Amino acid sequence: MKLIIQIPCFNEQDQLPETLSHLPRRIEGFDSVEWLVIDDGSTDRTIEVARASGVDHLVRLTNNKGLAAAFQAGLDTALKLGADVIVNTDADNQYEGADIPKLVAPILSGEADMVIGDRQVSSIPHFSASKRRLQRLGSWVVRQASSTEIPDTTSGFRAYNREAALQVQAVSKFTYTLETIIQAGKLLVAVRHVPVRTNPKTRESRLFPSTSAYVRRNALSIFRIYSQYEPLRVFWSAAMLMGVAAVAFFIRFLVPFIENGGRAGHIQSLIAGAVLFNTAMLLAALGVIGDLLAAQRTLSQRTFERVRRIELQLGITPSHYEPGAPSREAEQATRQDDRHAGAEQGGAGTAHGAGSATGGGAEREAVQA
Repeated sequence: MKLIIQIPCFNEQDQLPETLSHLPRRIEGFDSVEWLVIDDGSTDRTIEVARASGVDHLVRLTNNKGLAAAFQAGLDTALKLGADVIVNTDADNQYEGADIPKLVAPILSGEADMVIGDRQVSSIPHFSASKRRLQRLGSWVVRQASSTEIPDTTSGFRAYNREAALQVQAVSKFTYTLETIIQAGKLLVAVRHVPVRTNPKTRESRLFPSTSAYVRRNALSIFRIYSQYEPLRVFWSAAMLMGVAAVAFFIRFLVPFIENGGRAGHIQSLIAGAVLFNTAMLLAALGVIGDLLAAQRTLSQRTFERVRRIELQLGITPSHYEPGAPSREAEQATRQDDRHAGAEQGGAGTAHGAGSATGGGAEREAVQA
């Protein structure tokens, strides 16, 4: 079995060597462990540092496309490189690389297709109290949306087996963490979590400039992703709220209207009720349309999954892939091949010399005859 550890990077020349120094090269249950760095349009020496640090594979995106795009590019490349299990970690050394065996253990035992590393946010010292509360709230929302029990849904330290990686497709431009969990829950991928350790903070996060921006972007991502998978529930729930409000305004108009013997009453309530009723009908129609689109999305996702399987069978390598430094196993195999080739050449030379001597003796015998 092959394990590939992928690391999305953007201008990580300073942090990458320390992150790589924590990653294992051998894990029980795997024949080989390889490293893959995804360069998301870095403008520093990230690629040179990765090669110098012994990274086996490189993916170079032409410009900065965002964390989700880099993650997906790495996932696609790792599959085409023959990975049976893929581990994703961050380049800022936030997660302890020595916990990777613990992370992949449920996959090796057949208990899970996807495993999320639980940072145990309440115990992280550099997380503020407000960030911890927001983290718990956001994780609770994602658990409700995905029907999973993951306590740390924004953790980027996670492992996928081949089947899970083939089915997951991140389309968000912000982050893949929430989207892939909700997808996994809807796709019936077996998801588990294990406690993992974190390292001291090395730099500020580059995903969001402030806590408010983080909440705003994550809330929008959760709503958009959940709406893709449960459009009827989302839009019909909103339609019911608008419908109840419309009925309330209609009652507020009708009661005085009847009491006054049919004379005009609260016309404003009648207008407001009509507007809310039309809004409810529009939301209900959007729910039906969304449900039809969700069915089409499911078919498209299945088609995409089959295309990926065909690409794997054909051995198609992504155009943005570059080989990194040769792995230790590859270097040893190369040295062994060189030794074998040298031995074969030496043997051939000896045989050639013996043949020449034999041939010379035969010629002398013929001359004497």
